[in-house]
Amino acid sequence: MNDKNQLLKKRLASVDALRGFDMFWIIGGDSIFAALFTLIGTPFFLSLGRQLQHTEWNGFTFYDLIFPLFLFLMGTSMALSLISKLESGVAKNRLYGKVVKRSLSLLLLGLIFNGLLDFDFSSFRYAGVLQRFAICYFFAALIVLHARRPRTQALWAIGILLFYWALMALAPVPGYGRGVLTPEGNLASYIDRLLLPGRFCCFEFGDNEGLLSTLPAISTALLGVLAGHVLRTTWAPRKKVIYLAAGGAACLCAGLLWHIAFPINKLLWSSSYVLYAGGWSLLLLALFFWLIDIRGWQKWAFPFIVIGMNPITIYVAQRLFDFGSIVDIFVHGFIDYLGAVKPLFWALCVLIVKWLLLLFLFKKKIFLKV
Repeated sequence: MNDKNQLLKKRLASVDALRGFDMFWIIGGDSIFAALFTLIGTPFFLSLGRQLQHTEWNGFTFYDLIFPLFLFLMGTSMALSLISKLESGVAKNRLYGKVVKRSLSLLLLGLIFNGLLDFDFSSFRYAGVLQRFAICYFFAALIVLHARRPRTQALWAIGILLFYWALMALAPVPGYGRGVLTPEGNLASYIDRLLLPGRFCCFEFGDNEGLLSTLPAISTALLGVLAGHVLRTTWAPRKKVIYLAAGGAACLCAGLLWHIAFPINKLLWSSSYVLYAGGWSLLLLALFFWLIDIRGWQKWAFPFIVIGMNPITIYVAQRLFDFGSIVDIFVHGFIDYLGAVKPLFWALCVLIVKWLLLLFLFKKKIFLKV
């Protein structure tokens, strides 16, 4: 059985592990390490702690990688599953139905996550992380279904980034003019204020997952699709690692060069941000693929695989349920005596409770597929 057929027969543990590594920071890893760095208190570790916060405007921190990495891996999984189904003879009409169903499910979950069931529409936030996932998945999947060749998909990704840059640079914003990239004067924020109802996150003049800035996020997913094509080839595993790493380095360089004209900016999801975050995503995928699927070092990754098999489940569950109340049952009698260690211990316990839930689901083979 050749390398490609073997790949299609089983999940890549490295993809699940990297997805779990990504979600680890969202479900409590950030709080654990922030508390640890604060406890140590040296200038070096305090500077590391700032990497666990989003950049206020232009720039890039480690925490700015979390969201695009997940979108990137969504695209990678799409290449490993959707394209495989196409090649196995599954009818396009059937795949269209699956794409629409998954997109609508993600969209509904996102609205519920934001408080749809509170029925307080005056302060409701319509945009959100899962909503962006839904939109990006839908359009990236359509591109994949209609543009089967990787080169064509790459052209779509580049074209979207260039089009977004042209809009942001050339379209005039009333009262500000063309090419203004301040929080209040950029085109994406203006469109959010003009067309997006409800409240915004995470800055005053527009939404972090706003309307226009969702467009370049589709390219983030397409970069993941291209990485998935590399993993699906019949190339030797080490050659795949080289291509992933080389692509990552190229994206990093391109993102830094584009930063000169169109700054790296998560809130705007700028084209340079897509490439820069995509570069790090490719490098991480190359590293995880080499460690786990080539060298066979899987035991260390098991905690991440457990998370990565049910990422949407825990993302939504931690919003709907108070895991801290479970922790409090066991630690309330002594935690106040821990002094400066208390925040670290609490964050660690909450993460453990979440992970144990995911382990239970993993053992029972219960996975939320939306």
